[in-house]
Amino acid sequence: MTIRHGCFFSYAHGQHAYMSKFKNDLIDALKCYLEPHFDNENELFVDSEQLGGGDDLDEKIARAMCESVCMIVIYTPKYEAHAYTRREFAAMQLIEDERKKWYTLPSHLIIPVIMTQHPLSLPPQISGPGMYVDFSRYTLASGDLKTNPEFLPDIKKIVLRIAQHYHYLKQCTPPGHDCGRFVMPDIPPEWRAVPPPHFPR
Repeated sequence: MTIRHGCFFSYAHGQHAYMSKFKNDLIDALKCYLEPHFDNENELFVDSEQLGGGDDLDEKIARAMCESVCMIVIYTPKYEAHAYTRREFAAMQLIEDERKKWYTLPSHLIIPVIMTQHPLSLPPQISGPGMYVDFSRYTLASGDLKTNPEFLPDIKKIVLRIAQHYHYLKQCTPPGHDCGRFVMPDIPPEWRAVPPPHFPR
């Protein structure tokens, strides 16, 4: 196995400025501060296609996830509503289960970044295991994340967590491990129970 990416970026696509700008600002900030930690690897894998399936795309995504150190999840309520993002989340959980056999994980491989809080509550998949960082105070007026002192401490936490996993993975990956054999799991069920329909009396 060759490490090719510091982080796989998992997110639901948005059509308007708020979601697009947050994603691009976060990508820019992480690339900036991850660069000193890596050798020849890409800082991030960002799937700009997300065409909704197909064997070729599934193989591409599966390999990119396996060749990534960690996964960044941009959490919005839209994220958990989409089957393909829940599937990416489940895939990285499988990768984490495998890597637990190689070394003692210092933290989970999935790093949730909260862009928009759910109006009811965060799902346990996001709030339960490990660290998440809350960027829900971000607005289009926040400016550049990589130079905004309000967000820099959280950016640093994310970067250090990825860098730590990177060095463990370089030292502990079994010889001959083949990421071409990793396949995407089936689409997992919805994260929240669907309430029964309520009809007014």
